[in-house]
Amino acid sequence: MWRRRFSSVAGAKRALKDKKWDAVVIGGGHNGLTAAAYLARAGFSVAVLERRHLIGGAAVTEELVPGFKFSRCSYVQSLLRPSIIRELELARHGLKLLKMKASSFTPCLDGRYLLLGSTPEQIYSEISKFSKRDADAYPRYEDQLQKFYKLMDFLLDSPPPETSHEVSSFNDRLRDRLQKSVFWARCLRQVLSMGQKDMVDFMELILSPTAKVLNKWFETDVLKATLAGDAIIGNMASIYTPGSGYVLLHHVVGETDGDRNIWSHVEGGMGSVSLAISKAAREAGAHIVTSAEVSELMIEDSGTVNGVLLADGTRVYSSVVLSNATPYKTFLELVPPNVLPETFLHAIKCSDYNSGTTKINVAVDSLPQFQSLKTHNWSHPEAGPHHSATIHIGTESMEEIGSACQDAWNGLPSRRPVMEMTIPSSLDKTISPPGKHVVSLFTQYTPYKPSDGSWQVPAYRESYAQRCFTLIDEYAPGFSSSVIGYDMLTPPDLEREIGLTGGNIFHGAMGLDSLFLMRPVKGWSGYRTPVRGLYICGSGSHPGGGVTGAPGRNAAQVAIQDVKSRSS
Repeated sequence: MWRRRFSSVAGAKRALKDKKWDAVVIGGGHNGLTAAAYLARAGFSVAVLERRHLIGGAAVTEELVPGFKFSRCSYVQSLLRPSIIRELELARHGLKLLKMKASSFTPCLDGRYLLLGSTPEQIYSEISKFSKRDADAYPRYEDQLQKFYKLMDFLLDSPPPETSHEVSSFNDRLRDRLQKSVFWARCLRQVLSMGQKDMVDFMELILSPTAKVLNKWFETDVLKATLAGDAIIGNMASIYTPGSGYVLLHHVVGETDGDRNIWSHVEGGMGSVSLAISKAAREAGAHIVTSAEVSELMIEDSGTVNGVLLADGTRVYSSVVLSNATPYKTFLELVPPNVLPETFLHAIKCSDYNSGTTKINVAVDSLPQFQSLKTHNWSHPEAGPHHSATIHIGTESMEEIGSACQDAWNGLPSRRPVMEMTIPSSLDKTISPPGKHVVSLFTQYTPYKPSDGSWQVPAYRESYAQRCFTLIDEYAPGFSSSVIGYDMLTPPDLEREIGLTGGNIFHGAMGLDSLFLMRPVKGWSGYRTPVRGLYICGSGSHPGGGVTGAPGRNAAQVAIQDVKSRSS
């Protein structure tokens, strides 16, 4: 099998040198694959170059413990843009979504629990256990978020109205102004349809600390802490940080099969998302090569891209290159020195790549049994609805989340980590042996360089993993003893293995100073770069992180438009 794979890779690499490609995509993550699919469908000859031995980037499935297939980084699906699922016919290409039977489950040490199900009646009943007032307020909270969906949909699916740096002729300037005018006119229509009150509510949400937003709506700590989880995912920020409310909104704008804010597992793991997109790209004619690491961009004296140089010396020629790597990797490591303006380089270098995320993938021999359910005579040796949900560990109160973040700001891995536990094998029988399960732990907060040790030291790594398992034991006794094996990705691991600068899962922080017209940096938000013919198409560009595919789709549309404009 190794010889066959080596022969296949070698053959694929030889094919790269046979012609000058219309477009080359650096990185076979889901955004790079999405860009390749749209470029190929537009008639471009496209080559995708992936550094690792498999495609997917952070949306990847790997069998790291024999018989157990882990969604190694990203772990649940909701944010992939409906337009992409529809236009690329991903269901036909094998994408199968498994809706969670409940949205979230938060066990408490005092024997209580909060299980938010899939029906309004069940949600009302659960919240009423803690507060009748909160149960009445929750539908109004959801209704307010629903009002913001249309505006968010428009923003997510549209390239930012950035001024083109390639405008030269009168016709080009006229086209540029017309495109920006159309964007702002459509944006204004969306704003006017909301009305002034809703627009003020929208601004309050995205500018406020998450704690302020949730304190305004609710009184129950466990409910507020459960909802706050969406605001801190992958974010080295506290729920008390102004602007953290935006990340809360960013994570509730998704859908599954048309149902809003419904998350799902993916049959076969998150790698199945990337695989389905790759099938659509290949069907359109894209050429995808693994084990093909790009070492440098080839740039002509005129400042125009001319292709890429691989680590093995292979030259791949193209006048259009899209990079799915992080902005830092693209501009500070792949672009040769003395090509980019110093002000641009400085802005990229000074961007926030901090991460507080450590992902632990665990193989277990039995489902965790939560003490709070046993006290209510509701024990599930088989998978119950709570096992399919996002399970919140260590988030019974806002103070717990704040303290965990403060630990990391002080340079220490959180003493009581905030964890999102998911058990995809509760619904997906293809990823683990019968009777055994895959558990995903998305843990926060862990600094890139701890002040009390090093992630390079095995004992230090093991101590953090055991800290997480021991915390789970407090809610689900016996979890630690059920562990067969595990894989852990700390921030340095995420940087080395997946290529995420600083370990940041969003390719850069998603604060309000790093979004829309300021992503990745002010003046260069429209996927184009100071290098003519070079575009960025990863999560470091608008609209940011998550498995959305939006940066890839939007960037491809901009590149296609530019090529057509130059040839007309």
